[in-house]
Amino acid sequence: MGAVCTAIQMATQNGQISIEATLSTGIKGAVSSPARTKSIKMRPQSAACLFLALVGFVGATEWWESGNYYQIYPRSFRDSDGDGIGDLNGVTEKLQYLKDIGFTGTWLSPIFKSPMVDFGYDISDFYQIQPEYGTMEDFERMIAKAKEVGIKIILDFVPNHSSTENEWFTKSVDSDPVYKDFYVWHDGKINNETGEREPPSNWNSEFRYSAWEWNDVRQQYYLHQFAIQQADLNYRNPAVVNEMKNVIRFWLGKGVSGFRIDAVPYLFEVDLDRYNQYPDEPLTNDPVNCPDPDDHCYTQHIYTQDMPETIDMVYQWREVVDEFHVEHGGDQRLLMTEAYTSFANIMTYYGNGVRNGSHIPFNFDFLTSINNASKAGDYVDHIKKWMDAMPAGVYANWVLGNHDNKRVASRFGVQRTDLINILLQTLPGHAVTYNGEELGMTDVWISWEDTVDPNACNSDPDNYYARSRDPERSPYQWDASSKAGFTSADHTWLPVADDYKTNNALQQLRAPRSHLQIFKKLVRVRKEPSFRQGELNIQAIDDDVLIYSRQKTGSDLYVIVLNLGSTSKTLDLTKYYGLGTQAEVITTSLSSQYIDGDVITSAEFVANPYVGTVLVAV
Repeated sequence: MGAVCTAIQMATQNGQISIEATLSTGIKGAVSSPARTKSIKMRPQSAACLFLALVGFVGATEWWESGNYYQIYPRSFRDSDGDGIGDLNGVTEKLQYLKDIGFTGTWLSPIFKSPMVDFGYDISDFYQIQPEYGTMEDFERMIAKAKEVGIKIILDFVPNHSSTENEWFTKSVDSDPVYKDFYVWHDGKINNETGEREPPSNWNSEFRYSAWEWNDVRQQYYLHQFAIQQADLNYRNPAVVNEMKNVIRFWLGKGVSGFRIDAVPYLFEVDLDRYNQYPDEPLTNDPVNCPDPDDHCYTQHIYTQDMPETIDMVYQWREVVDEFHVEHGGDQRLLMTEAYTSFANIMTYYGNGVRNGSHIPFNFDFLTSINNASKAGDYVDHIKKWMDAMPAGVYANWVLGNHDNKRVASRFGVQRTDLINILLQTLPGHAVTYNGEELGMTDVWISWEDTVDPNACNSDPDNYYARSRDPERSPYQWDASSKAGFTSADHTWLPVADDYKTNNALQQLRAPRSHLQIFKKLVRVRKEPSFRQGELNIQAIDDDVLIYSRQKTGSDLYVIVLNLGSTSKTLDLTKYYGLGTQAEVITTSLSSQYIDGDVITSAEFVANPYVGTVLVAV
């Protein structure tokens, strides 16, 4: 819940600990039965162990507070009509699959009408469905099926820009009085030496080259922080703010349960100076990592990202969804935010102590800081960093994969697939899974000729792959039939992985042990009281081994052991936790010497290389 008056009222109404009481105890987001609200205290920290209070899943009263979220990239999930492109009916067909795994909510990458320059992130009509994906009737059928099976649908809201094919942009080009200032326009400046007109500033787009594009009709430049065809909306115009709030209300009215908000840091740019000019951004001066002046990294984005007004806009959107809930009832509506920004900024997305913000500001500190070379201590440091910094009354979240980053199995190694899933599913708070990570899907090699991602296409044959997001967007591997069961067509919009015949959902569902079976077990055990309401006690044994416990007073003690390294380690777990002489294996990685149900000797536990294990005291 948010750390403001609404949350306090809800806490009082539900007999939970108040935010004021939480602040006094230092337990962020903790709630309890009335009998315990007066006496909750943190355990003291010691040099040996770091004790952290659970920040999620404590006495949850709203669906999202105990949600396990799944990102669907619709274009690659399931094709129902044989055109090689995923669609809404394909999503509808597979909702029961998600429910069977145990997910409670799924967010869909953009499904709105689009010329597909950036595959849905260039929206030409915010109120219509992309025809390739289906119709509004298909969407409504998907919502109805989701309600039937018990899956919440969350849409990807793309507020920073629209397609240049959007009617708003066309009218803005024509200086229509209503839309004239819907986008960021500027005359540019005249070069004193050449006499030629130039862009207003040195700002570069995320997809390389200038972020300013000349329009012959209007005789001005417009701003685009992404592709040329993605014109930035002008949030200093109240009409734009109101229109985008109407977009939110429209889809809430259609039955969605919330939004994942895209590219939030880019919403505002610095305002014009007194001379009606935009300032140049300072150079990064990093010839080793960013020598190309056309690259986005060539300048420090102090005027184009993370403006103070951005946070206020997030708070305004939270007010919109909360007001809708008050007016229309039903379950609370959810906001997730995507922001690759500083750690301090991410924390402000939660709220400021007076106003609520994002329910789930994605933990990209974890995603961008943890990698294949990270030591156990790095994991502990970044987990502690997030838990310690959160404002009171909010929930942690853990995410390591999405449609913009190489797949987890490719980044961390296939051998660590189960270990990473065990980590994400057993930490306090929310877990977010990108479609295919539960199977251990890997990146697909996409040639320069087959590349379609605009970020990569703006590069060259020698450097495109590092920029490309196509490899992690390949079609979902459903079964061993042609094209991995993704489509009945003889072609797919991106190539299918070569290993689909041996690595697919059907094969893993039928196997007694598989990545998917382990994942399903994790989702089930995650609902146990100690994972929902228990304390986290975490530490690094050495550079390779990370261990932590989860326990609610009066409930089972769980111990999780993760060996990131390449050699086995024999551990005496009784030195760290009160396991007793024996413990039972709840689930463990495929390459473990143990299997589910094994009873081990706590003082002689063998942590195999790249293996994660969940144990319970017996």
